[in-house]
Amino acid sequence: MPAPASQVRRLLRCAETASLSTALARDGSGWPYPSLVLATVDHAGCPLLLLSDLADHTANLKADPRAGLLVSDVAGLADPLTGARAAVLGRLEVAEDPFLQARVLHRHPGAAVYADFKDFNLYRLQVERAHLVAGFGRIHWIEGADLLLDTAETAALAAAEAEIVAHMNEDHADAIAVMAAQLLDLPGDGWRMTGVDPEGCDLRRAAALARLDFAKPVRDAESCRVELVRLTKQARRRAAETEQAAS
Repeated sequence: MPAPASQVRRLLRCAETASLSTALARDGSGWPYPSLVLATVDHAGCPLLLLSDLADHTANLKADPRAGLLVSDVAGLADPLTGARAAVLGRLEVAEDPFLQARVLHRHPGAAVYADFKDFNLYRLQVERAHLVAGFGRIHWIEGADLLLDTAETAALAAAEAEIVAHMNEDHADAIAVMAAQLLDLPGDGWRMTGVDPEGCDLRRAAALARLDFAKPVRDAESCRVELVRLTKQARRRAAETEQAAS
């Protein structure tokens, strides 16, 4: 059973969208205002949101930066309330970081159409705490310091991420395809890597997103390479065993 903090980070890293809750500023009432946003996460685990100044939720944040994000893993469950979900609380701040913006656009390529508009800004949620509900007896409050990874330990991998992703997509598309097929049961070509972080890598094919977890955390380009090679070998071994069993 994963630790609560690890489970929340994985929910965040897997989420394509999230429900954003802010305090309504339009009429001064402060009513909770929910909205749907595209979700991305930085290497430490802080959510990243690309928001327009024209949206009500952004006006709300300018008056009160406190916000909540709800992410879940309930798709396909007969009883959705048995699935894991996490409410993540913190303050949203503008993040003028081209590397973080590139991370968002790799995960959500459709956002490139408007990302450079003057009214759009990238925000990062400075996480203060999270509430995890993950089944019977699995309810936890987690402080931000316990939830987030140490940025000093994630910096080297973050700096190398763009090069790693480009190398995998340009030179090792076959490895990505076999990992998706054998380790995630997602056969077919066209999968591309959109990001790597200490705990895994993210894949995309058209509208489909997938998450491939690492067996242990990686901290830099070399340890990431070692883990990707291991996963590729594991996937190819499974493919060979399946082919042998079928012959």
